[in-house]
Amino acid sequence: MCGIAGWADWERDLTLEKATVEAMTRTMACRGPDAAGTWLSPRAGIGHRRLSVIDLDGGTQPMTSREERGTVVLSYSGEVYNFQELRGRLAAKGHVFRTGSDTEVVLHAYLEWGADLARHLNGMFAFALWDERSEELVLVRDRLGVKPLYYAVVGSAVLFGSEPKAILANPLFTARVDLEGLADLFVMAAKRPGDAVYRDMREVAPGTVVRCGRDGVRTQRYWELEARPHGDDPDTTVATVRDLLVDIVDRQLVTDVPICSLLSGGLDSSLVTALAARHLTAQGRGRISTFSVDFVQLEQEFRADALHSSADAPFARTAAEHIGTAHREIILDAGELYACQDDAVAARDLPGIGDLDASLLMLFREVRRHSTVALSGEAADEVFGGYPWYAAEAARPTDSFPWAAGAGDRNAVLAPDLRGKLDLNAYAADRYAEAVRETPVLPGEDARQRRMREVFYLNLTRFLPFLLDRKDRMSMAVGLEVRVPFCDHRLVEYAWNIPWALHSAGGIQKSVLRRAAVGLVPDAIVNRPKSAFPSGVGAAYLTATREKARALLDDASSPVLDLVDATAVAGMVRAAEGSGSFSPPPMLPRILQLDAWLRRYGIDVVL
Repeated sequence: MCGIAGWADWERDLTLEKATVEAMTRTMACRGPDAAGTWLSPRAGIGHRRLSVIDLDGGTQPMTSREERGTVVLSYSGEVYNFQELRGRLAAKGHVFRTGSDTEVVLHAYLEWGADLARHLNGMFAFALWDERSEELVLVRDRLGVKPLYYAVVGSAVLFGSEPKAILANPLFTARVDLEGLADLFVMAAKRPGDAVYRDMREVAPGTVVRCGRDGVRTQRYWELEARPHGDDPDTTVATVRDLLVDIVDRQLVTDVPICSLLSGGLDSSLVTALAARHLTAQGRGRISTFSVDFVQLEQEFRADALHSSADAPFARTAAEHIGTAHREIILDAGELYACQDDAVAARDLPGIGDLDASLLMLFREVRRHSTVALSGEAADEVFGGYPWYAAEAARPTDSFPWAAGAGDRNAVLAPDLRGKLDLNAYAADRYAEAVRETPVLPGEDARQRRMREVFYLNLTRFLPFLLDRKDRMSMAVGLEVRVPFCDHRLVEYAWNIPWALHSAGGIQKSVLRRAAVGLVPDAIVNRPKSAFPSGVGAAYLTATREKARALLDDASSPVLDLVDATAVAGMVRAAEGSGSFSPPPMLPRILQLDAWLRRYGIDVVL
């Protein structure tokens, strides 16, 4: 996994802008600690930071190919899991390879198929190609948006990078946020694909190619979900899912550096770990290392709630023993959560979700001490319907994002002056309606199945990108590559068309996936109800948060006070005293992170 950055300009001589291109590239050092490179020409400056994973001695970037009418340059981040098959196909067409890297395969795929190359790739990736022959910049992102890619058009220039910080490092770009960007920050997981919070900045939307030239910017979708009839019976459906997962996990174990698995003791991570362990054993590569996370005293003091059905630690130990992994338990100090939140804001370039970002960053720091690549069970709940709101929507459909049902008056947190300009309730309703209108329809489906198709679509296109963004930033902040087998587009396409009646057979959520896991993981884990990532919020964290909030309210220079209702914030502080917890989403920590972001990045708020 790597970090990319660059600048294309059809009116400025970029050979004179080496220092700026290098500054943009340096911001990606966290994503690529192993090597750095830049390539300059009059019309383009391309930068790359490398995390060496495959072909450690080859694969240097930016990678170039000198063609008859000019050079083609690639800066690539990610993994293409079918690169070996593609290499064979391209070699048969006359392409000659100098390295064993997937980067070179991507470059030659472009030389063969042009901007249509993305349709041939299976993996998680984001990359930029500069084609001197046509003076065109081509930006490509994987189908589910596992890997990020941002860009900004500023006059004659197009700036791009794996993270906003690369674009922010260019003096042509000013960090601004307007009303729409603020709404994206206040309303969780409602952002449209392609929006980027910062004014005048865009994300390359998942499954999209962006082509930039003298005549402007053009976007083209190369992948999207399609509604198709599901003709397989239950047994065939389960067998197909299992076969797909076997192939997916096998492909994602290709690496020349240490690989591990994140093992929570839940169904998703245990199944991925079991499949990985079986493949590694068959190849004679030894036991897989696994990591679970817990907080000091959490196992002893655990209390079940709506999001946490049971403590992870006992189940993780059971899974590790059954599968035969080299297991480590990482015990985090909940008191350090608060101190880590500024680092989490810097990793995201945005305010995040409080302790949930910080705890994930703390976990990844520890994992990175032992491994460079980790497998994760992320996305299984979105793909197979594992969250409580799936069953709730099937029983009693709502008219809102399912994870935000019953959110109440979102405007109550806004400063009185801002409420006259920004209506968060209307914003959420509009974004929801847009997403529902996008949902492909299969003629003949009854109302219940149609609603559940919408629920799956909302989760895959709005909620999942929110979580993938979090996982990418927190992992790449420490140079850890996290692979997500459940985001393989073949599995997503198949599972999205499985009827809800099969997903919930016998009144059991994720029924298809649970059946696919039988015999691979212990029955106790096959039957374990969903339990969210453990929370380390305790007395020390709550106290630090309350004290910071009081200090913010007493500081007239706090930029966030122009955006939020100080009386409402003070009420949150009082309500938190003695409660022992926050109800998710934890708005008070998010307000503190919003203030830290406004200060750290010198954000110009445009109202």
